[in-house]
Amino acid sequence: MSSEKINLQDKLAKFSEHWSPRVIAQMNDYQFKLAKFQGEFTWHAHTDTDEVFLVLEGSMGIEFRDKVVELSAGEMYVVPKGVEHKPFAQQECKVMLVEPAGVVNTGDAGGELTAQNDVWV
Repeated sequence: MSSEKINLQDKLAKFSEHWSPRVIAQMNDYQFKLAKFQGEFTWHAHTDTDEVFLVLEGSMGIEFRDKVVELSAGEMYVVPKGVEHKPFAQQECKVMLVEPAGVVNTGDAGGELTAQNDVWV
């Protein structure tokens, strides 16, 4: 990993897949990932870690069993560890995720939306 500045728009332009987070930096054991969301993800939980969603562009929601949290550009939300959730976005939404290295995007659920881990862009 280099100590060069990181341009988020340049990094986002390097991929188009939805629900496939790309690592852009690492700080200690935590990775900063960019992702593009569109449509509905899968219900899942991360039993060992919280998960941060920071909306860079567009809007998205996070569905929980008892509520829905709507996020717009410039807003963030921390999903506590072990809490089942399902992200969604009607239109493409660009998001930064902050989570420990090695976290699988589908958590305990697995399935066809599971992305390859530790893919740097």
